[in-house]
Amino acid sequence: MRVITTHLNADFDGMASMVAAHKLYPDAVLAFSGSQEKNLRDFISQTLLYTYDFRKTSDIDLDQVEMLIIVDTRSSSRIGNFSKCLEDSKIPVHIYDHHPESPSDIEAEVEIIKNVGATSTIFTQLIKERDLDITPDEATILCLGIYEDTGSLTHLTTSPEDLEAAAWLVRKGAKLDIVSQFITYELTTQQVELLHDLMKSATQYTIQSIPIVVVTHSLQNYVDDFALIVRRFMTMENLDTLFALVSMAGRIYLIARSRIQDINVGAIARDMGGGGHSTAASATVKDMTLIEAHEKLIQTLHRHVRPQPIAKELMSMPAITIPADISLTNAAFLLNRYSINSVPVEAPATTRIQECPFLNIVGIISRQVIEKALHHNLGELLVSDYMSTDIDFLSLNATLADIQELIIENRQRIIPIIQDGKLEGVITRTDLLNHLVNDPAHLPKNLLHETEYPSLERKRNLNKLMIDCLNRDMIQLLHVIGEVADQIRFNAFAVGGFVRDLLLKKRNLDLDIVVEGDGLIFARHLSERLDGRYRTHERFGTAVVMMPNGFKIDIATARLEYYEYPAALPTIELSSIKLDLYRRDFTINAMAVQLNPGQFGTLIDFFNCQNDLKHQEIKVLHNLSFVEDPSRIFRAIRFEKRMNFRIAPHTARLIRNAVKMKLFGKATDTRLFSEIRQILAEENPIPAIQRLAEFNLFQFLWPDLRPHLKIDRRFMHILIQAQKAINWYKLLYLKEECPCWMVYLLAIMGRSRLDVLEAFCQRFLVPPKAKETLLRQKDHADKTANLLARRRTLTNSEIYWLLEDFNIEGLLYLMAIARKSSVKKAISKYVTDLRHATTLISGRDLKAMGYQPGPAFRQMLNGLLESRLDGEVVSKEDEIAYIQKNFPLPTTLSSNEVHGSGEGI
Repeated sequence: MRVITTHLNADFDGMASMVAAHKLYPDAVLAFSGSQEKNLRDFISQTLLYTYDFRKTSDIDLDQVEMLIIVDTRSSSRIGNFSKCLEDSKIPVHIYDHHPESPSDIEAEVEIIKNVGATSTIFTQLIKERDLDITPDEATILCLGIYEDTGSLTHLTTSPEDLEAAAWLVRKGAKLDIVSQFITYELTTQQVELLHDLMKSATQYTIQSIPIVVVTHSLQNYVDDFALIVRRFMTMENLDTLFALVSMAGRIYLIARSRIQDINVGAIARDMGGGGHSTAASATVKDMTLIEAHEKLIQTLHRHVRPQPIAKELMSMPAITIPADISLTNAAFLLNRYSINSVPVEAPATTRIQECPFLNIVGIISRQVIEKALHHNLGELLVSDYMSTDIDFLSLNATLADIQELIIENRQRIIPIIQDGKLEGVITRTDLLNHLVNDPAHLPKNLLHETEYPSLERKRNLNKLMIDCLNRDMIQLLHVIGEVADQIRFNAFAVGGFVRDLLLKKRNLDLDIVVEGDGLIFARHLSERLDGRYRTHERFGTAVVMMPNGFKIDIATARLEYYEYPAALPTIELSSIKLDLYRRDFTINAMAVQLNPGQFGTLIDFFNCQNDLKHQEIKVLHNLSFVEDPSRIFRAIRFEKRMNFRIAPHTARLIRNAVKMKLFGKATDTRLFSEIRQILAEENPIPAIQRLAEFNLFQFLWPDLRPHLKIDRRFMHILIQAQKAINWYKLLYLKEECPCWMVYLLAIMGRSRLDVLEAFCQRFLVPPKAKETLLRQKDHADKTANLLARRRTLTNSEIYWLLEDFNIEGLLYLMAIARKSSVKKAISKYVTDLRHATTLISGRDLKAMGYQPGPAFRQMLNGLLESRLDGEVVSKEDEIAYIQKNFPLPTTLSSNEVHGSGEGI
């Protein structure tokens, strides 16, 4: 694995250089060595969330790193854990940087160092020299790097090369309006002078090991945009926290900025008589001198800035664990005995690693999962079957930020604390919550009130994305839906695949709406507003609104699905949008966009689903998801292959558990066939069929499939031939649609008896009409294939009569199982030329010629059709002559009389 990284607390230049380096090392992984500056985080979350796969150090197995590419730094102390790679002399290091030389610089195999204003300039030059393609978005990113590090081309370090690089990027389509949005413009002469004055008066205080810079200054007149000068000072000096007290026109102002969670400047400013967000705040200090205000600020800082707790101080001990090989019933008994809600799971004694005890912690299981399993009568199964295995550990010295990330961001219910290979204790959600309640200064950003710290990650506005990706009619329809909801005091949300594909910038015309309220009432009001009609399904609280143009909108009441037993149909109860999203199949489908006018376009993401979408993973929302609805297994496979995602390891393990439990067929449920049909209807279902075999699902789908319930060469050959036949038919652009899923299902059953297909149809409740078609086409095709295999040559009429009774799906199936190319050609000829052949004269002509209507008419016309197919007759006169010769009348009418009689035909 090759890794591209940059310095800790990455800025635009570091990020842009990583993106550019990826063009030189396209197979390398992009990984930040640590955190990013807030403006860069904002830019990534708003603009680049799904464009680049930026990873964290914790996502990288350092033992797998084969090359390290470092950009915008050459100091080993500034690349975090990646510095460990430097200890291995076999790992080549490549460095691209613009900073001055230092004795502690890393020695690299490749070093491209230039005295320019930004590393982005170096990469722009390389891209230009190597004539690499660059998109307008990439040009914009590199421009951001150059503008940031050169102060919008005004810093003394700015070189001619920086200006040339910026100009070239603009020619390549760089969007300067985006640059201006995230990069502050240059300061005026007066502002620069004030900036230098602030730098001279700055004093750094260290409070509870946190460096805090305080600036005091006096001015006779009021200066506009003083906050801009403070921000520039903070950016230039790369400060985490800055408080500026300035006296202007006789009044004292406090301007406070923070980039770390430990310092909530909003709370500090409130103590000084002002307020604001946790990252930006201000106050007007009254009835004090500048010195008094300074003293009060220092006192306030000591009161608010507290030592950051570490894991050792927060954990519960001793840690209670349970073994993985006990039953869920016994696990429930132990959790009740100790009154705990989640517990680490230890590996069975026979598989433990004595020299590294913490590796014996193999998972976590919660009371909620156990109780659901017991409700479904699964108490005899083992804890190992339903524990969560995707867990992280922390050490005794782990910080509060580390703990918050695992519990809040990663939703890990309990954290095992390990020191020297020993389990010292655990930190639960309750432990963290107790600390946060007692110390609100350490509340994480997504627990703060939105006015203090709005969350860009979980609650974004997608208005711009909707404008870019949806047509005008769809946007207007969404506005109407929101307006109708507002009028009847409901909340309306677009949910599911519509939101998923919107974030992926893919077209999706399946519009699913969920309302907090009565979905049936909402459907009635919406259909009236749209001049459409609607139909309801009262049991599930759902409806479909049909617009005059035929477009359909699925409406559902926000609901919680409750399953009475494994694989049962759900019982529906009213609930909120959060519970409605939680009951959905996968995280990537558990997001919503609110449509009410006041919140139009607001993304609702309770479960950090965007992260799974970004990492292209299919994950279930809870461990019993497949127990409650086994059809989700087929859906997971379909999404994985259609979207080129991957089923997450833990979700894959839950699929195997469901297969082991043989849940399929326990309920009369059409959902299973619906999902199978959708897989077979995919553009290319073969990868999904192979995945079904990998999960050992053939035993349930086709238990009689020959020869070994697995994919062999002959099986794949028939599937591939079916795919070729379908693709060939699509290229003909004929009006008749082909139900491709039937062709693939027939191909899968290609070597099986008719009763095997019939058993499949009965087992999965295939609709009677589809069942009858499948059985008839397979029976006819298998017999015809044997007949055709014995024939060397066929006339056109013989082809016609052999294939006349086939539907198009049967013909394509026959083409797939045909082994001779001559047979395939015959089928092709029938579909393209012979299928719709007809005679020029009809029964009316025969009557006009003096023949009496009756069964003989069919014999006469069929014989005539055969002659026409075989080229023996061409014109209408030929056909008349054929009839007169082969079916003579006692008295034959003249040719002119026949022509005259057929004029109205």
